[in-house]
Order: sequence, then C-alpha cells, then structure tokens
Amino acid sequence: MTLSDVVEIVSGLEAAGVTVWVDGGWCVDALVGRQVRDHEDLDIAVRLSDEPALKTWFVEHGFIAWPSVDESSWNYVVCDAAGRRVDVHIFSFDAEGKNNYGVAYPHESLSGQAVLGGMTIHCIPADWQFQFKTSFKPRLRDLLDVQALAETYGFSIPASHQMTEF
Repeated sequence: MTLSDVVEIVSGLEAAGVTVWVDGGWCVDALVGRQVRDHEDLDIAVRLSDEPALKTWFVEHGFIAWPSVDESSWNYVVCDAAGRRVDVHIFSFDAEGKNNYGVAYPHESLSGQAVLGGMTIHCIPADWQFQFKTSFKPRLRDLLDVQALAETYGFSIPASHQMTEF
C-alpha cells in the first residue's frame, strides 16, 4: 500500500459521502509527519451508518472480500486486483457517545486530524494511537510506530515496547 493509494482510497470514499478515520500505521505516519515504514494495508474506521456507501464504493472500484482469520461483520478486509488491502473497522455509538456496535472505539479516540499526502484526514489522536499500539504484544512494525510516536510526542515507551540494540 503506497501513500498515493491511501490518498486515492480515502479521498474517493470521502467523495462518496463516507467519513473515514485512518487508523494503524498510516495514522502514525500522518501524526508524525513522515512515512515510518512500509505498509501491507490501510486500516480505516467507518460508522455503521456509512457502511452501505462504503461497500458500494468498494464494489465500484474492484475491491472484493479477502478472507481473514479474525473477520466479523464489523471487522473485515477487502482487496483489489492490484493487491491493495483495506482493513475495515465498523463501529457505532449510541446517543450518549458509547460504543454500541462493532469495534469498541472510545468516542474520544475518533477525534484526531492530521495531514497525509497533502490531504487533511480524520484519524486516531496521538495519545490514543500510542495507547492502542502499546496494549498488545508488539510486532516489529508496532515497535517502529511506538518509537516514532514517542519521539514526536514525548511519550514514555513501556519496557515491553522498547527497541533493544545488540
């Protein structure tokens, strides 16, 4: 997944009336102002109410369902013929702002904005992204993301997520 792919997909979805929050590695890149690492996919969060338009856009642009071990009706992957993968996280909040469907994003975690590829995007704010990235056993890519967020925002890296040198 390249930066131009991300801009094309996010801007296309937004033009179709789908509000998209960029999550994961591309969110980290937007927050730190540079691409930290290569990306296999694009992680996005989308309201349940926008899912019909989201699925229509994906079909119109050649994306199909891509089987995943942890897929569900609210967390699934789509892929196109070029191999571009989008990991979709569907959510919904009740009138009080509490999650009532899908991926359990706290309401406040969907309040960020950053610039990615010259485009202003909705994203996970840095403090929440850091919290999310340090809440599970890290892979190398997560360590790189955590390091970049810590360097940019002054977060203290937990021992479990510190990169060690030989």
